[in-house]
Amino acid sequence: MDGFVHSLESFGTVDGPGIRFVVFLQGCPLRCLYCHNPDTWEKGKGNRISADELLREYDKNRDFYKRGGITVTGGEPLLQLDFVTELFEKAKKKGIHTCLDTSGITFSKSSEKALAGFDRLLECTDLVMLDIKHIDPEDHMKLTGADNRNVLSFAEYLEEKGKPFWVRHVIVDGWTNKKEELVRLGRYLAGFTCLKALDVIPYHTMGEAKYESLGIDYPLKGVEATTVASAVKAKSYIMEGLRDERLRIRK
Repeated sequence: MDGFVHSLESFGTVDGPGIRFVVFLQGCPLRCLYCHNPDTWEKGKGNRISADELLREYDKNRDFYKRGGITVTGGEPLLQLDFVTELFEKAKKKGIHTCLDTSGITFSKSSEKALAGFDRLLECTDLVMLDIKHIDPEDHMKLTGADNRNVLSFAEYLEEKGKPFWVRHVIVDGWTNKKEELVRLGRYLAGFTCLKALDVIPYHTMGEAKYESLGIDYPLKGVEATTVASAVKAKSYIMEGLRDERLRIRK
């Protein structure tokens, strides 16, 4: 099976544990205001590459990935669920650590067939990196074009299946940096025993030039990049909510 691949990164260091071979897949149903890769949105474009070809690329630098592995990201990789499953199943046969970086937006329990597809993928996935873009469904809609129902449902399903996951949350001033919402996110995350890490990522403006080159209006024009200090403060609010809720649960 071929997948539609936007690009590859040979030495990824922020896409899971260790040094990783990162596969960026084409296609995304979300339109996040801070997205810096609008060229990944359209489905059915990019380079058609098979799972075997990707594993051959991995093998070229295999020694560098001993403590890393393969990460599939996007776009939204779950739009090509069958392809990712084939790649990960073949990777596991070669002893490769597999990581899925997703928004979870396409997750659905609407049918046994759909759920079976997700189950098969999770069986060959070692780690999920889940982007929770906003804890409030209405604000999530404003930020991405969809509510967060499927995202949170996917997080809860990962917990149900005992699948380790990390949460990623981008901090954008005026959009995702309100204390009460960050505390609310922390309270939500407090009940997850499979949550292994929390990455709070400062928004940057590096994608603005790409929008201009594609002739697309940049939706956050004029919004300044988030400082590292602001991201650290935001993470402290999330952790405050998480700790308070866990203390409440124990009482």
